[in-house]
Amino acid sequence: MVAAGKRRGEPLSRDRIVEAAIDLLDAEGEGGLTFRALARRLATGPGAIYWHVTDKDELLSAATDAVVATTMTADAGGTTPREAVRAVALGVFDAIDAHPWVGSHLARDPWRSPVLRVFEHLGRQVQALGVPDAALFTAASSLLNYILGVGGQNAANSRGIRPDTNRVEFLTTVATAWDTLDPEEYAFTRTVAGRLREHDDREEFLAGIDLILAGITARLGTPRLP
Repeated sequence: MVAAGKRRGEPLSRDRIVEAAIDLLDAEGEGGLTFRALARRLATGPGAIYWHVTDKDELLSAATDAVVATTMTADAGGTTPREAVRAVALGVFDAIDAHPWVGSHLARDPWRSPVLRVFEHLGRQVQALGVPDAALFTAASSLLNYILGVGGQNAANSRGIRPDTNRVEFLTTVATAWDTLDPEEYAFTRTVAGRLREHDDREEFLAGIDLILAGITARLGTPRLP
């Protein structure tokens, strides 16, 4: 009760509300984000929250934007365009992994902030690579779609594994099942089953980013990536 009273005495700000919303989303998921639950966490009334945030959609967008903003390192000095793209990509990937609800929200609202934050940073680096203006949208969109798609799928896969399940054991079980598939119908899947057992999600993700970047420079005739 003492802690609650102390919290009640603190000024309620939009930043405090967003921070509490992120904590609530991490703990309960998107379904657990209600103004009533948030008010309990902040030791205030729902009406006070509405003074700063219009509705749940705005709050969810603000929480997502706050998380995504921490990943924007593409303009850091001393990095090449390729390094900057990899840094942003991995930052978003890790953010979605740590906050699965972020991936869901980004996928539902792909052409507004905070997705535009990522798109803008990727686009600047694509420009720095020397990609012609006519191909900028395609190149940046390809990177963005890969990042959101793989990041979201990885988060979904993680949610599908029970908390008490060992990841290596889980992947070994899946790979073993792949090994037993029909050799004619699933020839390729059987071939890569061993890789599934050993792969690292982050390394595979970055390998895909590198593949897209190499394709962009090769297809457009730009210099090799630094």
